[in-house]
Amino acid sequence: MRVKFFIFLLALLSVGMTACSPDGKKGSGGGAYNDKELTGERDSLRYARNLTLDRIGEGENTIYVATVRNPWDTVKRMERYLLVPKGMDLPGDLPEGKVVRVPVNNALIYSSLHSGLVGDLGAGKAIGGVCNARYITDKELSGRIARGEVTDCGEGMNPDMEKIIQLHPEVIMLSPFENNDRYAKVAQLGIPVIECADYMETSPLGQAEWMKFYGLLFGKGDEAGDRFDGIEKRYNDLKAQAARSEFKPKVLMDEVYSGSWSVPGGESTMGRLIEDAGGVNPFSGYRKSGGVSLAPEKVLMEAGDADVWLVRYNQKSEKTLPELSRDAPVNSQFKAFKRGEVYGCNTQYIPFFDETPFHPDLLLEDLSRIFRSVGGEEPENTRYFRKMK
Repeated sequence: MRVKFFIFLLALLSVGMTACSPDGKKGSGGGAYNDKELTGERDSLRYARNLTLDRIGEGENTIYVATVRNPWDTVKRMERYLLVPKGMDLPGDLPEGKVVRVPVNNALIYSSLHSGLVGDLGAGKAIGGVCNARYITDKELSGRIARGEVTDCGEGMNPDMEKIIQLHPEVIMLSPFENNDRYAKVAQLGIPVIECADYMETSPLGQAEWMKFYGLLFGKGDEAGDRFDGIEKRYNDLKAQAARSEFKPKVLMDEVYSGSWSVPGGESTMGRLIEDAGGVNPFSGYRKSGGVSLAPEKVLMEAGDADVWLVRYNQKSEKTLPELSRDAPVNSQFKAFKRGEVYGCNTQYIPFFDETPFHPDLLLEDLSRIFRSVGGEEPENTRYFRKMK
C-alpha cells in the first residue's frame, strides 16, 4: 500500500503542479541569455553577475522577473522565474518562465545557508522542510525539526521523495552544479526548483546580493534590500581600511583532502575576500570562480612561503599543529606552519558556511584582524578563526 500511495501522489503532483509559463510551455532552462523581450523596469543589482531582477506592473500587482544566468555557459540562462502575487490573475503577455506564487509559505530548502538567510529575514515559519538537517546549526530551526514542525527530507544527494510529496512544497531551493543530474528526481515532481547559483558569483557582495531575490520569494524584499545595504557599507569601509595597510601577507587556505588540495581561484569569492582584507592570494592566476584542485606538491611550490594559513575543518576536537602535521607530510613544510601562523575554524561548532556567504562583512573583519596581527599577538574578538595551538 505504501508503494501504491507513493505512485498515486507522484502522478497527481506531476499533473497538478507542473511549473509552466503562461502559454503552457515549461520553464526556460537552457535557453539563450536574452532579456530583450522583457519590457518592465530593471532593478539595479550592483554586484551580482548571474542574476537580474525586472519589475512588471506597480503596487500590489507588481510581478518580479528573476533571470538566472548559467554560470558555466554565460551566453545561456539557467532559469527564469515569474514571481506573481498570490490571488492575482495571470496576465496574458508575460514572458516565458516558471511561475512562482509569492509570498512562499511552504518551502523545502536543501542548504542550511539558505534556511539561515530565510530565518534572518523573518520568514523562518515558511520553511516547511529541509535536507541535510545534520548540518543545521540554528538552534530554533533544529528544535522545529526535532518536534516534527519542519520535515526532515533526508540527504540532498538522495532525498526522501515520499516525504517531499507529502510536504507538497511551493518551491524547492537547491544549489545547482555543472553537468549534474542528481536533482532529476525532484525536478520531475513539477515543483518550481529555485536554482541557487549564488555561490558561483565572482565577488562576496555579488553572492550576498542574491538575498534580494530570496527576499522577494518570501515577501521580504524590503527587509532584504535594507540588510544588504548595511552589509555593503560595512564591507566597503573595512576594505578601504585594509587597503591602507603596507604589509600584504600571502595567504594559504585549507589543506589536502583525499590526495587533492582545493585552493581559491582568482575569481572566487574567497580569493576576493583575501585580497579585500589586505592579503595576497597565491592562486589568483587561476581564473576560476570556484575552487581549483591541485596536487599538494604544486601547492607547496606556489604557496610554500605563505605568511598565514587558514584551515577550515570539521571534527569534535580542536585541531592542533601536531595533528595538522600528521594529516599530510607536506603540511609541516610551509613557512606559516613553521612560524605558528596557522588559524583554524572548526565548522562543527562555528557556523562559518551558514553565515559568511550572506554576511561577508563579518568574515572580512576576521581576516583583516588576522592579517594585521601576523608575526605578533593573536588577534582579539575573531568570530571564525582561532590560532592553532
